[in-house]
Amino acid sequence: MSINRLVRSNLTTQLRSCIKYVAASRSSQEHLFLAPSLARFYGTSATLQAEEGFKGHDMLAPFTAGSLSTDVNPLLIVKSEGSYVYDINGKKYLDALAGLWCTALGGNEPRLVEAATRQLNTLPFYHSFWNRTTKPSLDLAKDLLETFTARKMAKAFFTNSGSEANDTQVKLVWYYYNALGRPDKKKFIARHKSYHGSTLIAASLSGLPALHQKFDLPAPFVFHTDCPHYWRYHQPGETEEEFSTRLANNLENLILKEGPETIAAFIAEPVMGAGGVIPPPATYFDKIQAVVKKYDILFIADEVICAFGRLGYMYGCDKYNIKPDLVSVAKALSSAYMPIGAVLVSPEISDVIHSQSSKLGSFSHGFTYSGHPVACAVAIEALKIYKERNIVEQVKRIAPQFQDGVKAFSDSPIIGEIRGTGLILGTEFTDNKSPNDPFPPEWGIGAYFGAQCEKEGMLVRVSGDAIMMSPPFIITPSEVDELISKYGKALKATEERVKELKSQQK
Repeated sequence: MSINRLVRSNLTTQLRSCIKYVAASRSSQEHLFLAPSLARFYGTSATLQAEEGFKGHDMLAPFTAGSLSTDVNPLLIVKSEGSYVYDINGKKYLDALAGLWCTALGGNEPRLVEAATRQLNTLPFYHSFWNRTTKPSLDLAKDLLETFTARKMAKAFFTNSGSEANDTQVKLVWYYYNALGRPDKKKFIARHKSYHGSTLIAASLSGLPALHQKFDLPAPFVFHTDCPHYWRYHQPGETEEEFSTRLANNLENLILKEGPETIAAFIAEPVMGAGGVIPPPATYFDKIQAVVKKYDILFIADEVICAFGRLGYMYGCDKYNIKPDLVSVAKALSSAYMPIGAVLVSPEISDVIHSQSSKLGSFSHGFTYSGHPVACAVAIEALKIYKERNIVEQVKRIAPQFQDGVKAFSDSPIIGEIRGTGLILGTEFTDNKSPNDPFPPEWGIGAYFGAQCEKEGMLVRVSGDAIMMSPPFIITPSEVDELISKYGKALKATEERVKELKSQQK
């Protein structure tokens, strides 16, 4: 048997295996996180040959089915440069997702590398426990607080990720209310399709069933209210404003049902990310904030994806006039060159924490790597670059080319909706352009599109039959043109695939 025939035979076997996983899913939400792996099954024979030897590796891979790690070679990335990454075979890809929504300054910003190197040569590590700390930790806290202008924030607490930041949010809120003598305020309200991380509490807050299955989640103190996706969930004839009013009323009804005295906080992403890139409908946050304020419920803004320029504003809170009590950030904080996240704390909450911890003798929360000096040094430099290069204005300038260029494909018969703002965008594939006519899950249309993008030399996020893009902030006009061209080629191939699958049904 020739090598090409062998590869094709193996690919067919693997495809059947993957389709079995997807078909077994009871809903598109349940196979959201299998889709990227399905995309690998559609990879080229050349890729499969060249990567032979990495199947069955020793890493327990995140968001990857175990059998897929065994059966399919991973896409092994070995180098990054600007808006591009390179695989082990030397193939170049336009990284249209900026890693995982995070490499805002691209893959080889020398100033960030130099900042890390300087700090590694000076003080590679020291902690921030017991009133001991490092200069980079203190400097970053000051710089970070100055970047947030939607309202005054008083303190920054450092974590290593967005998940840790959102776990910390829950502990801070409980600590705050317990200190105030209001221990019944324990419940949190998040939204269906939200993503807040994958640690125990953050996954509970997340509104994606795949994060809950077999993990005994969500925790019983977490409740989920409506997803604000107008295209999918609005009623016939309902305007965006009316849709927002209905969702705010539903939130209020949930609060009254559970008892306002038991609800501690509401958490939301300004633009929902991993749930499908869902910008809020008109007047949504104005109405939601009025409800939570009415019932003395804290508002947590999860800015992990949106912060530092992604939406064409320094924070999503600036764009949508959100006045939060607490904020979570990560990802672009260091342009992902080092793991770091943070919680921004309002004066009202930090004052109570200060008083209570003084009474107890300690604020007993933190991590070994909270305020890691190397991560902080890189983040300080990233914030300097954002300011010096006016990254927010740079995103605003290039965003229309990106948004309009991709949305020009909206008339495709297999696209239900293309949505986004700034440098974040999602495409949802449906039949008859209707949210009520999904393609059969076993067709793997989103995964097929993602694989075609990969074939063309572009990486996107696949989530069921939706794909998402959030390119680096430094993407150039010519690179946006390249992105649009590759998107168009992948779309044409996917349209042909749908025609082929439909013809097989007849």
